Amino acid sequence: MIACLALGANSVFPSVRQRICFGFHYWKKLMQIFNFCLLVFRVHGSYEQLWAGQVADALVDLTGGIAERWTLKDPGKNVEKEKTGMVLEKAVFRRLMNLKEQCVISCSVLNSRRGASELGEFHAFIVIDTLNLSEVSGKEIFLLRIRNPWGRRCWQGPWCEGGQGWNQLDPVVASELLSQIQEGEFWVDEEEFFREFDEITVGFPVNEEGQLQSLYTEKVLYHSQNLFGSWVRGQSAGGCRNNSSFPTNPKFWLRVCESSEVCIALLQKHRKYSTDWAGRIQNPTRLAEENPSFTEGIQRKHYQAVGLHVWKVEKKRFNLPKTLSAPPVVGTVCHSYDREVHVCCDLSPGFYLVVPSTFLKDAVGNFLLRVFSTGRISLSELKPPPTDAALCEELPAGEWETVQLHGCWKNGLNAGGSRNFPSFHTNPCFPLSIPAGPGKSSVKVTLRQHCMDSKCCPIGFHIFQVPNSSWKPQTTSFVHLEPLVSCVPHCYSQEVSRLCRLPPGSYVIIPSTYLPNTEGNFTVVIATKIDRKRIHSQETLGQVLQEVSFTTVMKRWDIPQE
Repeated sequence: MIACLALGANSVFPSVRQRICFGFHYWKKLMQIFNFCLLVFRVHGSYEQLWAGQVADALVDLTGGIAERWTLKDPGKNVEKEKTGMVLEKAVFRRLMNLKEQCVISCSVLNSRRGASELGEFHAFIVIDTLNLSEVSGKEIFLLRIRNPWGRRCWQGPWCEGGQGWNQLDPVVASELLSQIQEGEFWVDEEEFFREFDEITVGFPVNEEGQLQSLYTEKVLYHSQNLFGSWVRGQSAGGCRNNSSFPTNPKFWLRVCESSEVCIALLQKHRKYSTDWAGRIQNPTRLAEENPSFTEGIQRKHYQAVGLHVWKVEKKRFNLPKTLSAPPVVGTVCHSYDREVHVCCDLSPGFYLVVPSTFLKDAVGNFLLRVFSTGRISLSELKPPPTDAALCEELPAGEWETVQLHGCWKNGLNAGGSRNFPSFHTNPCFPLSIPAGPGKSSVKVTLRQHCMDSKCCPIGFHIFQVPNSSWKPQTTSFVHLEPLVSCVPHCYSQEVSRLCRLPPGSYVIIPSTYLPNTEGNFTVVIATKIDRKRIHSQETLGQVLQEVSFTTVMKRWDIPQE
């Protein structure tokens, strides 16, 4: 291989200096390939283990960076867009092509068409060169040079050898471009590329110092941190945001010290046929022979559908349910069966809560969370509280009046479930009246279910304001009302509470389980702060006591004698 490179250098670069530069450049490339080969044998055991897979995963393994994937077809429906990912616009495509010297650009065909009928579906190609021939031809012609790793020149488009597309160029220019292509390479124009190919995958550029660069701004991501984590059934496998157990997912603190462009990547481990973080598959050939469907849907067999969401918090002490019920700052469009998902955005200085999750609840797995940033960052795991009581807010100092109301949810009667279900209005309803006063009153509402820890069902409550004290819940459906206060998402806890300030008026408290027809007994505790007016007096304590004693004696004397 080195001899071939040397011969190529002698023929292409006549000067000694150019040959030295050429040799040094390709020697570095050879060393990188050699190191990668050692990594393959050390981690996977043999090349046989590198079976199937995605181009994006290969680029991540090779560079240690991130790879972005776009679809070249607009599906039209929003649902289909979510499944296929981002649709690449031509303006962005031209900018990406300018990075071809700094990163690997791959394209693939998912459904065979006329030009790509012999290429093979789900096969990856490499974009190795681009040419803008507008000045030479006088027309808008943008050509891409594609390489087929199989080494077959099987393209049947207008820019194949002898195709009609070359008639648009000067014969000398056309002959020169055709002479440049090697075995397995072919030219296509931009329009044909978007028509015949389905996807494009681009790895984030890596500079000479080995640092990752942004694919969007080309800024160097100087800072990076990573942490391992796992989803454990019954503890931290909370599922997606549709599940009431979402807050139990692993949580991480991300502190952004300065305005930065940040990329957060979630890399999951193989969940089947693997024994280590590399996802080593034991004898995949035998597995494919025993199970023909093994080659179909390989992503779904190996990986969970995962997603990633990020919330900004003002300080480290915050209300978790309230924070997670608000829209995230950034998040994946949907949960996908990819080995790695990531989000890239600009973040202002502050604290952020990063929550990786699987789509299904109780889906176990291990993962690696990686963060790359242009500015200084710190990443740490948010440890869960020792008990569920930590979720409940303590009463502030002062005098409080407490009322306890007992109730139950009965199947088919008043177990209406959460607001996601039309039967929500059948839940038990408890009145709450705030008397007139100079301002808002502090109220703490606590919902406590009577059950063992292991048998807790997800619970929560809403507080609605009603027109007046004579209002009855049977006359209005809660579906059309917005709650003034909510204690959601529903939590698997014996007790949930919310401290709030309410203006004078009439309210109702609706406790509920997450799913309808879930039976159980509960207690609603309503604590209202008593704001007493302070009596200011210029008298001393001794004089006050004397006056009280004198008044008491005078009253006793006024009692009639029998």
